[in-house]
Amino acid sequence: MSENTRMSGGTRQIRNSASSGEVEAFLRQVAKTPVPAVGGRGRLIFAMDATASRKPTWDRAARIQAAMFNESAELGGLEIQLCYYSGVLGFECSPWYQEASALHTCMTGVSCTAGLSQIGRVLRHAEEESRRGRVNALVFVGDCVEENPDELAGLAGRLGLLGLPAFVFQEGADPGAEQSFRRIAHLSGGAYCHFDAHSPQTLRDLLSAVAVYAAGGRTALEDFGNQRGGEALRLARQIIKA
Repeated sequence: MSENTRMSGGTRQIRNSASSGEVEAFLRQVAKTPVPAVGGRGRLIFAMDATASRKPTWDRAARIQAAMFNESAELGGLEIQLCYYSGVLGFECSPWYQEASALHTCMTGVSCTAGLSQIGRVLRHAEEESRRGRVNALVFVGDCVEENPDELAGLAGRLGLLGLPAFVFQEGADPGAEQSFRRIAHLSGGAYCHFDAHSPQTLRDLLSAVAVYAAGGRTALEDFGNQRGGEALRLARQIIKA
């Protein structure tokens, strides 16, 4: 993240942690997204900002990513492709992984280095992958936007036309990023949620919910909430049954 994206003292502050209302709104939107085709493994692109400011969250995500595989296993499983940008022009996409250990090995080999955001490349890549074969969901985790928001909105709209929802998780308190992230989620047919990097269980539960959705749709998300419990998952159960 570049210095010009840091907030001044007079900039309004956003909450440092996701409230129960934010989690509820996020899961409500997940429940409204179109049900992915069931059959075979669900496919999910897991995209992250790997610039220098992201290293702590990257390390946490590497530790909890196994939950996405574990929670979707009984639904036929999940294939996850890691996609990330770092440095000035660095942009990488992994093969499609079917095992948590393989994805973990890939993530622990990544070095977070200073650079600008490249969210547009993430969205274009997701579109290309979706045109090559079925992709049920895109997850993006980041903290800032340093690109033209209108261009990103246009790319998100193209994902929406393809039926590829983007589930966007924001860390930090950048109001401009929040506005852009919300537009990306809305126009793609996905959902947005702010999270606290110091509450990894919340991120784990939300990532798991999206993985279950990608593998089995709304019914599977309801069953997941019934089985797991927990704050976010109890909310999911209440929302879907409402």
